Amino acid sequence: MNTRPILDSSTGPYALSTSFNADNSCFSVALETGFRVFVSKSGDLRLAREVGGGIGCAEMLGTTKYIALVGGGKQPKFPQNKVQIWNDSEQLVSTSLEFKTPIQRVRISQSHLVVVLLNSVGIYRMKVPPQKIQVYETVNNPYGLCCLGKDIIIFPGRAPGQVKIYNIASDSVSIIPAHESPLRALAISPRCDLVASASEKGTIVRLWAYPSCTKIAEFRRGVDPAVIFSLAFSPSGNRLAVTSDKSTLHIFDLPLGGAKIQEPDPKTHKYGFLSKVPLLPKAFSDHYPDASTKFEIGDEPLGWGPATKSATFNAGIPGVPGGRPTKGLLGWLDDNNLLVVGAGQDARWEKFIVTTSEGGKTVIFKEGWRKYLE
Repeated sequence: MNTRPILDSSTGPYALSTSFNADNSCFSVALETGFRVFVSKSGDLRLAREVGGGIGCAEMLGTTKYIALVGGGKQPKFPQNKVQIWNDSEQLVSTSLEFKTPIQRVRISQSHLVVVLLNSVGIYRMKVPPQKIQVYETVNNPYGLCCLGKDIIIFPGRAPGQVKIYNIASDSVSIIPAHESPLRALAISPRCDLVASASEKGTIVRLWAYPSCTKIAEFRRGVDPAVIFSLAFSPSGNRLAVTSDKSTLHIFDLPLGGAKIQEPDPKTHKYGFLSKVPLLPKAFSDHYPDASTKFEIGDEPLGWGPATKSATFNAGIPGVPGGRPTKGLLGWLDDNNLLVVGAGQDARWEKFIVTTSEGGKTVIFKEGWRKYLE
């Protein structure tokens, strides 16, 4: 990692965080001076708004008409305990919500708004003003872990490693004791029938069926601990992508129809016949990625971090989820095209192709990249 001194803000824009919209067609970037929206397929700029202060996170509703904003950075435009619903067609705040503590993250859809605080998650119906539906207490959640799907919302429970699933239609809650360590990453499949989870240990990714909440697969990212940056299901739900602070992108092939994953074939397993030796450690028989490659985290100044790998405590940039610029954020354009986007002073967009070789093996290669703020 580059340890050069922190650059002066006059050298250019500084991306604090980034987020995809619901269909991954666009991604929004929060800056020290406002926010921007880019076209995911090309990385081209779609719109730029200077608001006269820092934005910690910007979450898009659909394309660009409504964007949920939270102040952040060195000189926040808005208080960090307020969500501002920005109407871009009129370029003004149409409504806002105020809380007693700083906001960690916001999720937004046509029907719902989810506001994540350090120790609670508030679920609202999208109206003017938003209408409160439920508030749930959570374990410390400084990364603002929360996924808003079409049918369900997932977030940490009240105990470390616990996943809580809120069913939007039935107003019911399910709980999965997913990990022994605090959660670090979550994802929902497009059909809301699968949930993926990873803890702050970062060695294992678990796959859960919904609504049965049964574990159907366990994947090993690696043997050594890592910070999992992002998890993302492909549109068909047949693959799961994972990024980590090892600067590695992994692809796991998933069982169809929620079926349990089959035992690995010794002929193709990482450890060959050793995967079938019963007395060896579990790491020898686990399911490893079907394909892996490197992505660029980007050169950052000393102090970016992740200063701590803890999922329950992390001090850093005010108003920014996790207190650090977003890195390794995953977004599928379709079943074969995958994006990895990062923020920071070296903000990057990368596009990967994921396909199947003639021999039936999953392969991945980089198609292109750019520094999208330049």
